[in-house]
Amino acid sequence: MNRRKFIKNSILGTLGLGIITGLYTWKVEPFWLEFVRKKMPIKNLPNHLIYKTLIQISDIHVGNRFDYQFIIDSFEKAKVFNPDFVVYTGDYVSYENEQQFKQLSKVLTHAVKGKLGTFAVLGNHDYGKNWLENDVADTISDILENAGISVLRNEQKEKNGLNFIGIDDFWGTNFHPEKVMNLYDENKANLVLCHNPDVCDLPIWNHYQGWILSGHTHGGQCKPPFLPPPILPVKNKKYTSGEVDLQDGRTLYINRALGHSRQIRFNVRPEITVFTLEK
Repeated sequence: MNRRKFIKNSILGTLGLGIITGLYTWKVEPFWLEFVRKKMPIKNLPNHLIYKTLIQISDIHVGNRFDYQFIIDSFEKAKVFNPDFVVYTGDYVSYENEQQFKQLSKVLTHAVKGKLGTFAVLGNHDYGKNWLENDVADTISDILENAGISVLRNEQKEKNGLNFIGIDDFWGTNFHPEKVMNLYDENKANLVLCHNPDVCDLPIWNHYQGWILSGHTHGGQCKPPFLPPPILPVKNKKYTSGEVDLQDGRTLYINRALGHSRQIRFNVRPEITVFTLEK
């Protein structure tokens, strides 16, 4: 093979690989759902909740940026697990206008709900443009409640012996974690829901010991093999995805998101997390 032909074939091969990779990141991986199974040991967990199932769903981003039928189909797949508890950790829409309210209501007619309880917190996108629109957050809360999902906005609710503590979004207008964390009772079986994992680094925890379930990062959505994702919407770049031991009795879990801010993923599949509760 002469030099000119070698260069030509190399260029064509590179272009072909680029096209295949582009199609994969656009058309395949954004819709290649992974169910991640984890054990969740909880202090003070009642015996009757041992081996019960808790599903976490995060960042569904219903709107016009991708075909949200994928979210509906994923919900139907998750129902097969027949979960005892389900938690949603924020960013239900990619808000542009009031059209997203109708879209979200349609999607939530298929919502996954727990036999024993279903809870949610809000994310930054649920506060509308620039995260400042309280009326958008209130409407989304109402839509969730009407779908049978209890929204915790700096509140806690106990259900069947498991106490759910919900912190409202860090970037939104209702971030007042002290309202609920000052009521923390270490003698209960507790679980915190908090959309943005950066909250873990704030002095608001009142000696809390236990799990914190978050989302927000989408795992970066695109991650080079063996390297960190180049774009993460958090200050603490250690908060990418998965389980993080915070070394003080708290365990953070960051869900990679079911939806997408943009329809592109590479090496970061969409996720629904299935936890098994343990003593």
